[in-house]
Amino acid sequence: GTPTVAGNPVSKIYYTIPIAGYVRIVVYNSMGQTVKEMVNEFKGIGSHTAEFDGTGLSSGIYYYKISSGSFNAVRKMVLIK
Repeated sequence: GTPTVAGNPVSKIYYTIPIAGYVRIVVYNSMGQTVKEMVNEFKGIGSHTAEFDGTGLSSGIYYYKISSGSFNAVRKMVLIK
């Protein structure tokens, strides 16, 4: 899909949880190193927003992984400062 573009350097990631449960969203750099943990908590059913603050990070390509129960997805985002 289309990568999320994070600029100025705060952006929001929107996600929906079909079953209440523990959610974790982690941001990785292009070398696979963890740079930020955005969410690590129980979330109820519905739509949620996580705020990504790229202050202190270099412009470039990053990936974020959303995990909830048996669901795992990795998405690409571009940080432009």
